[in-house]
Amino acid sequence: MPTAIVVGAGIVGSAIADELTQRGWTEVLVLDQGPLYATGGSSSHAPGLVFQTNPSKTMTNLAQYTVEKLQGFGESAFRPVGGLEVATTPERLRELHRRAGFAASWGLPGRVLDPDEAAALHPLLTADKILGAFHTPTDGLVHAVNAVTAQAERAIAHGAKFLGGHRVTGVRTRPDGRVAGVDTDRGSFDADVVIGAAGFWGRQFGALVGLTIPLLPLAHQYARTGPIAPLAGATRDATAPILRHQDKDLYFREHGDRIGIGSYAHRPMPVERIRRHDESSVMPSVEEFTPADFDPSWEDAVALLPSLAETKVDEGINGIFSFTADGFPLIGEHRELPGLWIAEAVWVTHSAGVARAVAQWVTSGDPGLDVHECDLYRFDPVQLTDSYVHQRAERNFIEVYDVLHPLDPPANPRPLRVSPFHPRQQELGAVFTEGAAWERPLWFAANEGLPETSGIPKRDDWSARHWSPIAGAEALVTRERVAMYDMTPLTRLEVAGPGALAFLQRMTTNNLDKAPGAVTYTLLLTEAGGVRSDLTVARLAPDRFQVGINGPLDLDWLLRHAPSDVFIRDITGATCCIGLWGPRARDVLRPLTSTDVSHPAFGYFKAKHLAVGDVPVDALRLSYVGELGWELYTSAELGLRLWDTLWEAGQAHGVVAAGRSAFNSLRLEKGYRLSGTDMTTEHDPYAAGLGFAVRPDKDFVGRDALSALGEPSSRLTVLTLDDVSAVVLGKEPVYQGDEPVGYVTSASYGYTIGRCVAYAWLPAGLQPGDGVEIDYLGTRLAATVGTEPLFDPKMERIRK
Repeated sequence: MPTAIVVGAGIVGSAIADELTQRGWTEVLVLDQGPLYATGGSSSHAPGLVFQTNPSKTMTNLAQYTVEKLQGFGESAFRPVGGLEVATTPERLRELHRRAGFAASWGLPGRVLDPDEAAALHPLLTADKILGAFHTPTDGLVHAVNAVTAQAERAIAHGAKFLGGHRVTGVRTRPDGRVAGVDTDRGSFDADVVIGAAGFWGRQFGALVGLTIPLLPLAHQYARTGPIAPLAGATRDATAPILRHQDKDLYFREHGDRIGIGSYAHRPMPVERIRRHDESSVMPSVEEFTPADFDPSWEDAVALLPSLAETKVDEGINGIFSFTADGFPLIGEHRELPGLWIAEAVWVTHSAGVARAVAQWVTSGDPGLDVHECDLYRFDPVQLTDSYVHQRAERNFIEVYDVLHPLDPPANPRPLRVSPFHPRQQELGAVFTEGAAWERPLWFAANEGLPETSGIPKRDDWSARHWSPIAGAEALVTRERVAMYDMTPLTRLEVAGPGALAFLQRMTTNNLDKAPGAVTYTLLLTEAGGVRSDLTVARLAPDRFQVGINGPLDLDWLLRHAPSDVFIRDITGATCCIGLWGPRARDVLRPLTSTDVSHPAFGYFKAKHLAVGDVPVDALRLSYVGELGWELYTSAELGLRLWDTLWEAGQAHGVVAAGRSAFNSLRLEKGYRLSGTDMTTEHDPYAAGLGFAVRPDKDFVGRDALSALGEPSSRLTVLTLDDVSAVVLGKEPVYQGDEPVGYVTSASYGYTIGRCVAYAWLPAGLQPGDGVEIDYLGTRLAATVGTEPLFDPKMERIRK
């Protein structure tokens, strides 16, 4: 049985040890520089509020397991008092209905209460102070140190050992490149697996092996009041629901006859140097309380709970927690040091869930649920700089309780990555969003006068955010004439070498053994048959492929498996791409090249090297919008010339620049999936409607698992909203009668078909024409199951 060392004995490390021993790994050693089991990290001072509902299905599932597990240790570890999130503004009340939708989508009980119902649940809350509240009965309080102790003791009972007072000073490796153990200030220990769960010390642990751990320790204020009369005589630590007042960045919990108050309303307080245990008057995770930062929050707390006016803040801390650039944890195995695993930036709420995922991943190779949002390798290199992490993590602190729209663009540092077309896009009045640090046009103000905007229905104010009727006009022009799309942010790899074909054949589901010039849509699967990603592979030469992937995780997966005779290079930044799509695309391209671009000479899913004016281009006959056209790739220094050449030639054909908003609408009308959104590792390709990309007669990762599948219980299903003016945005629950039966993955208004299109995971037995309802911000919208693709089902427009 492999020997495992866990570095960190807080709530994550102890949970990992417990989960490993539950899976039969009895040789587990947990090391911590602090005392056991209040080690001095974030777990030792955490107030322990667990609100499970999250816009992320994964994060909600992690919190659900944490509650389920810790309840098994009794109320000394977890007290299920419920959670109550109050609204004092109409905007927040709407957000609570949205949160109730998340809960229904992900399988949590919860509902929005009126003010009287909410006030009846909490002794300090009065109905006149709020507009409503969202109640989740299974939320509650984790007593973090007790939870650490309970999980550690169970792990010890199954063979694990815990040692406090051992500071890890180095990680040792074997001659074959695998991890061999750790060095500490009190000796060395051998191991086959080392798992870093060091909390906000994670950066220092990563530095021991040259691994960037992109987290920022930030201090967060927590105060306790003196005794409060309405709670006098309390005999239990807490009985009322944990309370969240997000309009003022506050949360509350009982401590017997006192109230604890946490605030995110203050300035960000990054902690650049973590004190050692011998330098700390309390513990390393606790900084001195700064009353002036808390004064405004105290006023807001009294305004919500007037009973607090009879007391004052009795004590407080500035407690340190870990924040990341996107708010998600960091888990996964070091690619360059096999056997070295990371589980960092994990809060108490998700601790046991993350521990289970890591333990399953370590022992079986599969975390058991989709964790792509948490994967250590999800960031591009430009997102790993100290400056980037610092700015984005601070922003996450500021926005932690804000009402965030799903299309809200991230803040600074921007602009960071721009395509060569950026100057022209600015001239055309591009409205930009950002993804993976790339500036991406949503729509163009220059298209405001297009006549196609006149018939586009108005939207409610929530779905109208980060949207314009101009986007609808751009979509319609793509269908009717021709448009240019900036596809540069699509991550591109060059995969080359003698073993390139055999490698890609083994890694993907479709047949790539075709002549040079062929383009193939294919999938990456997990060993369990889940959809890891979808790829577009162009064979440019016998031993050279251009592979369009979905980001750093696909690159990481391929690098981990590439043999020595295969070379993989990310060429995204050195290249650029224009999607030229629409019925007149050939009319634009034909006079610019000597290459025959007729359909017989240059068919669909084919690639050719040609010149567009003065610019050498790799042209791929593809269309993610369901129209005739090409993806045109060239080197970055020639990008502006390519844009200008196509733009000038396109004027006679009514060309426009079009953005991501139109693009998303068009791809949904055509039924094209978005990896990581419409399907994840939790879904197999057949249920996701991608069976056409699977060739079971060849060997590939995940084939054996697919062959053992039965009929799916749910399928990715297309819906159209019955009300032609209604719009949903994604993640809403779908109902049949009174019961939620699934959830929306992605949605957009379909301007060609004249109504909103939504894809959702729904029971497999639903048939075209069946009716369902989508809960949108507390209102049920009728929808109908459709037959896909909704647009051009015979592929007549794309293959001509």
